[in-house]
Amino acid sequence: MRNKNNNNESFGAALRALRKTAGKSQETLAWDAGLDRTYISMLELGQRSPTLDTMLALCAALGVSFLELATEIDRRLAAP
Repeated sequence: MRNKNNNNESFGAALRALRKTAGKSQETLAWDAGLDRTYISMLELGQRSPTLDTMLALCAALGVSFLELATEIDRRLAAP
């Protein structure tokens, strides 16, 4: 069973990669998703667990599908 910290860290790394690919700052992403910039930072650092609503808002703000986000997370979880 995967531990929560590893899940959060993998989500954070995936979020950061997708944000950078989209050419957005944490502040811009936060604004576009209706979230606080410090929350984006905590997500990227693996310090918080996002809700489904948060993940969907982030996907919309990044212009990616939920499947793309899930694939990025899964790729990081599978890495040694």
